[in-house]
Amino acid sequence: MLRVANCSGFYGDRLSAAREMVEGGPIDVLTGDWLAELTMLILAGNRLKGRPGYAPTFLRQLEDVLGPCLDRGIRIVTNAGGLDPAGCAAAVRELAARLGLSPRVAHVTGDDLIGRDLDLTNADTGESLAATPLTANAYLGGRPIATALAAGADVVVTGRVTDAALVTGPGMWRYGWGPDDLDALAGSVVAGHVIECGCQATGGNYAFFREVPDLAHCGFPIAELHADGSSVITKHPGTGGLVSTGTVTAQLVYEIAGPRYLGPDVVARFDTVVLSDDGPDRVRVSGVRGEPPPDTLKVAVTYPGGYRNSMTLVLTGLDVGAKARLAEEAIWARVPRESFDTVDVTLTDGGLLRITVMDADPRRVGRAFSSAVVETGLASYPGFHALSPPGDASPYGVYWPVLVPAGEVRAEVFLDGVRLPDDLGPPSATGGVTTPPPPAAPAPPAQETAGHAEATGRTGTAGHAEAARGTEAAGHAETPGQAETPGHAETPGHAEVTGRAEITGRGEVAGVPGGEGPTVRVPLGRVAGARSGDKGGNANLGVWVTTAAQYSWLAATLTPARLKELLPALAPYRVDRYELPNLKALNFVVHGLLGRGVAAGTRMDPQAKALGEELRARPVELPAHLLTATTGGGFPPS
Repeated sequence: MLRVANCSGFYGDRLSAAREMVEGGPIDVLTGDWLAELTMLILAGNRLKGRPGYAPTFLRQLEDVLGPCLDRGIRIVTNAGGLDPAGCAAAVRELAARLGLSPRVAHVTGDDLIGRDLDLTNADTGESLAATPLTANAYLGGRPIATALAAGADVVVTGRVTDAALVTGPGMWRYGWGPDDLDALAGSVVAGHVIECGCQATGGNYAFFREVPDLAHCGFPIAELHADGSSVITKHPGTGGLVSTGTVTAQLVYEIAGPRYLGPDVVARFDTVVLSDDGPDRVRVSGVRGEPPPDTLKVAVTYPGGYRNSMTLVLTGLDVGAKARLAEEAIWARVPRESFDTVDVTLTDGGLLRITVMDADPRRVGRAFSSAVVETGLASYPGFHALSPPGDASPYGVYWPVLVPAGEVRAEVFLDGVRLPDDLGPPSATGGVTTPPPPAAPAPPAQETAGHAEATGRTGTAGHAEAARGTEAAGHAETPGQAETPGHAETPGHAEVTGRAEITGRGEVAGVPGGEGPTVRVPLGRVAGARSGDKGGNANLGVWVTTAAQYSWLAATLTPARLKELLPALAPYRVDRYELPNLKALNFVVHGLLGRGVAAGTRMDPQAKALGEELRARPVELPAHLLTATTGGGFPPS
């Protein structure tokens, strides 16, 4: 097997994680993900200010572990190169020289398409972009990483690759997978998706957090990857957190769309994933089917959107609604609302009134706005106070996904500054170079491969419905022209179910599978877990349960119409639903909820991270027999 460890889920994650993963137990590859959609904008801003276009925190982590990794033969693979992988690789060599070390350092380029004549049609909305892009980076796959490793690289630095490529690439290198090894590739994509967000696979941000021990010292995840693409998700012994079918399911439904998870190396079928317990803090992932990749790659384009500013006022006591109206009247009397390009006013249930203004002119939304809010302080509602002093305007960018023919993107791999030839192997299905099979790795012990055979024997999902559940290759890549049509979102047997479940006079749920008998009114979260997040301007909301009976009820009850009833703020938006019965999960995509994406959004929760918890707090009529003694996450309902 190949033990691939994660030590970073985002730019800003725990600095000590790399050292913890290297010192905590045996691993073969140390990976980390530094690049979210927002990160590319942050790095672009840094570069404009003369700062590095890569993630410097990677170098701080590397300083702790480079020596031990070289001593133990641990390869390091990172996308921390961001907008300047060559610069990051040079910084790695400088660091190594200072430490008296001599690693072989590779970097991957070819993702940067700025200056190309791109079709700038938004892949989500169909709109055309008139602005000039600031960045444009294609999502590369794992093949260039495998090329670098096969050439002897100790450290591989990439720019924009899919998050899962950090696992798929090492798998290609170790096991010699070619473009036609679709099931093995798909299995590695699923493993990569599970561990890419760090502690979110080991109990972090978990709906049923009360069952997670010592979350304050949560261990980072490891994927034990096998030659057939199956894996075991685990963590180092003695660390906090939890690896269970629930925690893995939570991460599997995070930031995905339909069950066909598109990427540059393969389309992974998330509706074929089978999860099973493999011992304490060990979950086996098997059965994943793969399909050929699409003939397009996703490109993350960003451009400057303008300037923004926000002020948040606190409203307490009586007549909160009237106080909010008075506060607005006083503010707009000083700075007319119509003088800004965009205005967003949000009043939360907790009494926070946030006013956000956006404009092309930084002076208009700068101190002229925030000082005007403060000037109302003695002529506004009783109890007036703000959460922050007046501030100046800040620039914001817009994320704009587009597609490009895969054949027009070619990765280049450099080892110690020297470009490797393109003829190291046959071309991959989506361009770039492939890798000749490395020396055969020792076969895993029989007990490790036994039980994997049926997983790669293309088993279906029937009979695995109770396997608990658990997303990103270019999962960013579920876009129009690649994804399934909305008509496929509701699978047969559930498409006709719409609206609210009907409650009979006897307290039974009529016409709903599992709805027989008396019902109880409880928060949905007493039986269901949820995890939500962002994909550009869309929000993703995954919901799962633990038993087949609960899933039958959930699938029949939680339709897009019912979701909008439970969360009225979603009413104006198109909602697609996808079913994952193998994981006992549903996934919803709320189109346009996040506007132009996290950097340009005006929501209090710009990445929709809390959407799942909002849903779980909503009361529903639940058949009493589904509310078992230990429902949802394994603790009694309260």
